[in-house]
Amino acid sequence: MHAIRLHAFGPAENLVHERTEDPVPAPGQVRVAVAAAGVHLLDTHLREGRPGPYRTTATRLPTVPGREIAGTVESLGEGTDPDWLGREVVAHIGTAPGGYAELTVVDAEKLHPIPTGLDPAEAVAMIGTGRTTLGILGFTDLGPGSVAVVTAAAGGIGTLLVQYAKNAGATVIGLAGGPAKTARVTKNGADLAVDYTLPDWPRHVRSHLEALGRHATVVFDSVGGITARAALDLLGPGGEHLVYGGSGGHTLSLSEEEQTERDITSRSVLGPAMIEKGGGMRALETRSLAEAAAGRLRPAVQRFPLAEAAAAHRALETRGTVGKVVLIP
Repeated sequence: MHAIRLHAFGPAENLVHERTEDPVPAPGQVRVAVAAAGVHLLDTHLREGRPGPYRTTATRLPTVPGREIAGTVESLGEGTDPDWLGREVVAHIGTAPGGYAELTVVDAEKLHPIPTGLDPAEAVAMIGTGRTTLGILGFTDLGPGSVAVVTAAAGGIGTLLVQYAKNAGATVIGLAGGPAKTARVTKNGADLAVDYTLPDWPRHVRSHLEALGRHATVVFDSVGGITARAALDLLGPGGEHLVYGGSGGHTLSLSEEEQTERDITSRSVLGPAMIEKGGGMRALETRSLAEAAAGRLRPAVQRFPLAEAAAAHRALETRGTVGKVVLIP
């Protein structure tokens, strides 16, 4: 088979498309002919050798990156339920990589059937990005009285947050970088889409909120830095700042004193607390796929050929992507 292999930590160019041996499923596993493999920002950190939440031990090289896959089960390990054979499935592999390949092995207990109406790339988006989105939403209660500010609103999670908030009746303000991305945010249903690369964007948002007689009630923050600080300043008393990333350079954290003084709360929402609130990883995955199958959430996907994994990483690192990045073998 062909796969993307990493022989040395470093830049995106270290991701090499080459032939390697077909993986063999162990007992309780299946081998999947991969139709789509998810690319995560954390993959770029692991490629560079930086630690991440899924890396508990040193990564052994060479390795095949990738932890989110969808495709067709084409062989079974010993003792695996034969009903899986030939089925279209999606899975978050877990701590063991191997997704950037034409074939990969997965523990059968991690598999979900792909719901009718979803293609493999959409299923991959929902098994990772979708479950994280629902986990984040477990920390707030959106409704018609909510005003949600979504940073990186053209990204994979941002796209789904905008949709969910609109479905809940909230007023949604989406922040994105550049006119092409803000146009997508508008099309996705945001009440106001703002280009946060422009210096006066906070004034534009304030004018919009003043006309409504409202203030922001929740900021979904994956950007951090000065953008997050400006978004945070839009919150009124009782507002919530939910942090799940810092793609702008660093995450923004507030002191207890500032939170008390302004009567707002700020918290990081990734990790065990998110999983616990969602009823566990598998429950979040199941709900995510069901939301997409029902048409309530529609993931945005940007596809790259498997052989162009390095280009996908570069685009992700420079914030030049829209939606979930997926490799197609």
